[in-house]
Amino acid sequence: MKRKALFIINPVSGGKKKDGVPELIQRYVDTAIFEYDIEFTTGIFHAHDLAKAAAGEYDIVVAIGGDGTVNEVASGIVNTDTVLGVIPYGSGNGLSRFLNIPMNAEEAFKTFNEARVINIDAGKMNGQWFFNMAGMGFDAHISHVFANGSEKRGFVSYFKSSIKEIATYKSKHYHIEVDGVPYDREAFMLSMANSSQYGNNAHVSPTASVQDGLLDVCIIKPFPLWRFPEMGLRMFTKTADTSKYVEIIKGKHIHITREQEGPIHLDGEPQNAGTDINIEVVPNALKVIVGGSYKN
Repeated sequence: MKRKALFIINPVSGGKKKDGVPELIQRYVDTAIFEYDIEFTTGIFHAHDLAKAAAGEYDIVVAIGGDGTVNEVASGIVNTDTVLGVIPYGSGNGLSRFLNIPMNAEEAFKTFNEARVINIDAGKMNGQWFFNMAGMGFDAHISHVFANGSEKRGFVSYFKSSIKEIATYKSKHYHIEVDGVPYDREAFMLSMANSSQYGNNAHVSPTASVQDGLLDVCIIKPFPLWRFPEMGLRMFTKTADTSKYVEIIKGKHIHITREQEGPIHLDGEPQNAGTDINIEVVPNALKVIVGGSYKN
């Protein structure tokens, strides 16, 4: 019996056109193994609604887009037997890169056809799912700048915005409890890492694992502006955790209180939250297709 797959295409993710994607699906999906349907999203949360309706009816639901699309689709099928597939078409593709899913579309479809499935952990921030990274501080601030501006998505735009905003951004005070142990910290950025990277191979927590039942609380402490290039270089060389400005605490239950409400992000998608934030890991919450070379 053939396996049923639903391809959910976000036509606007990553600023990349997807008009030709149905043709790629037709060309590269092994129809001896799969039968499939295709849906295009028409707005925010549509991918989530399509995926939720597909859970149980389809064996695999495939997100074709970036981390935000992956989040919506995964949120719809989490804690079910339906498997997540990803064809990366975003600007950062953090989870896809971590799971060794190829950035090349043809190779990504080969990975889909091979259908090597593992279970991964997921995170929840104030009851909302994330699968790669969530946080607050400077990265959440930049996510809001992107959402409210006209900047094109992509690493170059992100870097330019970071340079522009970093001079005026002020670090914040956070009271953090990780599995009941309290920490008071000034932080430029506070990231909850399920995988190791934000996207574009920038690794904030090189030892993070999506299968260890833990989240990595990554505290980026205030640092001199002249060290900004070094901090960036450390992320791309997987040495961020060796910096004196980076502290990583692994845990299952995280409670954060901050002095003011403000931006947060879940898998790069911005929103606002209050001063009281609860984060937890949900082990083995999602079945996902990974690249053949993936090792955890």
